[in-house]
This record gives sequence, structure tokens and C-alpha cells, in this order.
Amino acid sequence: MKPGAGPTRPRGLFIAALLLLTLALAGAIALQAYRNFLDHKATAESVLHDYARLAAARFAQRTEMAVYWSAFWPGLETLSRVKAGQPDVPLPAPSTLPAANEPNAAADFRKLARYTFRFDLRSGRLETAGATPSAAVRKWLRDTLPVHSRTAYDPKERLGAIVRTVDGMSRAIVYTVVNDKAGAPRTAVGLEEDPRGFEPLYTSEEDKFPLLPRPLTGGVAYDSLGSTIVTEADGVELYRSPTQYPPVFAARDSFEEPMMGGMRVQVALRPDVAPKLVVGGMPRSNLPMLLSLLAITAGLVVGALLQLRREYELSQMRADFVSGVSHELRTPLAQIRMFSETLLLGRVRSDGERVRSLEIVDQEARRLTHLVENLLHFSRSERQATRLSPESAPLAPLVREAVEAFAPLAAARGVTFRTELRDRLVAPVDAEALRQMLVNLLDNAVKYGPADQTITVGLDAADGKARIRIEDQGPGIPPSDRERIWDRFWRLERDRGSAVAGTGIGLSVVRELVALHGGRAWAEEGRGGKGARFVLELPLAPPPQTAPGGATMRADFGATA
Repeated sequence: MKPGAGPTRPRGLFIAALLLLTLALAGAIALQAYRNFLDHKATAESVLHDYARLAAARFAQRTEMAVYWSAFWPGLETLSRVKAGQPDVPLPAPSTLPAANEPNAAADFRKLARYTFRFDLRSGRLETAGATPSAAVRKWLRDTLPVHSRTAYDPKERLGAIVRTVDGMSRAIVYTVVNDKAGAPRTAVGLEEDPRGFEPLYTSEEDKFPLLPRPLTGGVAYDSLGSTIVTEADGVELYRSPTQYPPVFAARDSFEEPMMGGMRVQVALRPDVAPKLVVGGMPRSNLPMLLSLLAITAGLVVGALLQLRREYELSQMRADFVSGVSHELRTPLAQIRMFSETLLLGRVRSDGERVRSLEIVDQEARRLTHLVENLLHFSRSERQATRLSPESAPLAPLVREAVEAFAPLAAARGVTFRTELRDRLVAPVDAEALRQMLVNLLDNAVKYGPADQTITVGLDAADGKARIRIEDQGPGIPPSDRERIWDRFWRLERDRGSAVAGTGIGLSVVRELVALHGGRAWAEEGRGGKGARFVLELPLAPPPQTAPGGATMRADFGATA
């Protein structure tokens, strides 16, 4: 045994034991302290969220009653009084209707009403008096009233309301249904009001019916307790209080009665006042103490943390990839199954609906094919088994064919394409790989750009190389992220919490395929500083060479002349 070997080993074990004991003790203390803090904080936040839900429910109830009695019911009562639901009675315009019975109503329906209407639920005949609604609004009324009168109209209250934005204008449709002698629904008669006129109703009863009961608020004034937002059922904003607070403690609610138009409300408690609503206030963070303990042990665990961080990132990337693929597969499969079942069960009502169902099945099948092709290439890339067969071919027809094949998928979002293709550009390319690159870029432009945009696809040449550009009208890509977007599984920060799904491999597939062609790909700012432009640069085929005797030879890749 070497001199000193004996005592060194026990001392090292002793120090290691002490460090492990210190780490365990610090971890136990920190964990217990943090658990206590989290429990206290969770309890306090739970109370505040409950208060926010109560405030939203009270605001929704108060607003629903105010709109019912002050805006909706007076108009219907007057229409019933003049028997506007009878087919043989001329339909009166809003300006000719007598005043409502409620003299103290906060909103006079005659000032809010744009026109009155009478709709025959059997024949679909629509009459209006007053302002003339547009063709789009008339079509919307014909399509909506029959369904709404069957599903949301309350025959006991004899009232139904629809609040929607149609043809660029927010509208409140309130109506009642008149039955025939047999008791069957015959005619819907009502009027359209301007929801902007409801604004006084949102605060008309706040003194008598505040957001929270006064014993809970401890005397906090209403205007400093919280902020409110009122929207239509589809999210279009109708009203917001002058002062808005961050939605730290916020809740949503909607009108309880389906007949009332499905309006929704959001209440956000004022963050700096909210702790006053909790007995004892919000707990103070014990983070400084925990940081002190962790600083003592940081040197011992830094290596493990780095390794764990790497493993976590890999696990997160795998999880995001699996989640993205699952979502991307589930969506087209669900659409295909739903519309195929509709066709199989004969639930289509016209040839137009049948064609539309078949178009959707075709679109989703194309989308599924595109996704599977990306996954197959990704799998081959992981195994380094990607092989291309480039052959000299004109680029313009290949680009045009890819755009035309992708057009049905883009049509679902109202996207159109404009092509600016230069003819007679020949390059050695694998046609299938080029198609996949173009489809990936087109899908990216459609997915992250706005609906009804126009995507420009161009082809030209510069410095002996062909350049294919795809330019959208979306929000663009920050300069600092224009290189990182080509990494696998990486997404822009603004898109990570959005509803736009993706596998995170589309752009990485594009860059790998273009590199295998000897070219490169990059992203830049779009035309006029708007949107994003993706560029594929491919080497052009060598020009034809003249052999002795006048014969022409062309150098091809993968073929002999």
C-alpha cells in the first residue's frame, strides 16, 4: 500500500458524506419552506380567483337583466302591441313605433333600432322596414333565424336575441315568434339594435349591485376594484371599462339564458387591491432564504444541473414533437372521418354540400400526405439515409405544379397565390424533393400568415443560380430569429403559446434538402418591410456545349446524353 493512501480515502469519504448530508439537509429545509409558501400562496390565489368568478357572474347577471328590461323587451312589447307579427298588418319602421311603457329605461329602443323585420319561418320570406340591411345581412338572417328559433329561443319568455358582427358591423337582433292557430311557430318578428347603445347599461346598477358584496370588499370603491370587458359570443369586443387591469386574477362568464345572445363578460381584479380582499394578505416569498441555501450547495450540483438541463431539453423536444405530430395527425383524420361519415350516412342536403364534403376530404388527405412525407424524410435524415436523384429540368413548370397542388389546402383559409416565374431556367433537381421543399414553405406561409392573404411565388436567376422566393403577408420574422427558425423543433416565441400546431421539422427538412442540392435557404424581410420572404437558391445547370462538328452536348446529373 502506498504511503498516505489509507488516510486519504477515509477523509474523502468523510467529506463526501458531510457534503451529501449538507445537501440533504438544505434540500429538506428548502423543500419544506417552499411547500409552505406554495400552499399559502395557492390558498390566497384560489380565494382571489373565486372572487373574480363571483364578480364576473354578478356583472353578467346584472348586465343581462339591464339589457333584457331596458333594450330588448321594450321593442318586442311595442311590436306585439301593433300586431307586427300578423302577415296582413303593414310592418312599421322603428321611427313610427310608439314609445315604450318603461319611461325610465336606460336605452330607448327607438334610438337603438336600425330596422324592423318579419320572417316567415316556413317560406323563408323576409320583410324589413326602416334602414335597408345589406344582402349579406339578409342572407345571414335567413340562415340564422330558423336555427336560433329552434335551439335558443325561449317560448316562455317569448324572446330570442343574437349579438354578432355581420358585414363589418356589430348587431343585436331581438325577436319573438308568433304561432299559428295550431300553436306551431309561424313568424319571427323583431328588430335590429346597435349594441353600442347598451354601454350605459353596463354601469347603470353598479351602486346597487356592485361587482362584489360590500362586506367582502371592505369599503373599496367600485371603480378601483376591477375592470370589465364585454364581448360577443365569438369574441368581438363590445365594451371595455375605461380603466383596464392585467388579468392576474380574472374570470369569464356569459349570459345565463341562451336566448340573450350569448354575450360574454370578463372581470379582472385590480392586482394591488386584490391582496386586501384576502385575510392576512398575500404571503411573502421565502425565495431569499432558499437562494442562500441553494448558493451554498450550487458548486456541488452544477455539473448535475447542466446534465439534467440537457436531458430536460431533449425530453421537452421529444414531447413537443410527439404532441405536434399527434395534433397534426388527429386534425385531418377527424375531418376525413367526419365528412366521410356524413357522406356514407347520406346527411348531405344538396349536391353542393356533397361536393364541399368531398373537397374537404381531399384537402385533409393532401395535408395528411404532406405530413407523412415530412415525417418519412425526418426519419431517413435521422438514419442518414436520405438519397436524391437530381436531373436537369425546367424549374418553372415544377414550381407551378407545386403551387397548383397546394392551392386546395390554402383555399380553406381564403389564401390566393400570385406567381412571377421566369421561364427557361434549368437546374439539376430531384423533382419530388423540390416539391416537398415548396409545399413546406407554402404551408408555413399559409399557417402563420393571415387569412385571405395573397402569397407571392417567384422564380428568377442571379449570379448563375436560380432563386425561388415565397413571400407572405404575415407578421414577419425578427432578424435575430431568421437563422434559428431552421433548427429542428424550434418555434418563434410569439407562436409557442398560439393555437397554430406544428411538428417543428418543416423548415429543417427544407434546409437539408436544399443543401443536398448544393444550394442554400434563408429568410428575409418581405416586400415593403411587411411579411416574410423565404428564398431557395439552387445552382443552375451548365449551359449546353458545342462539340466538334456542330453537335450540341448538355451536361446532366445522373444521366448520359
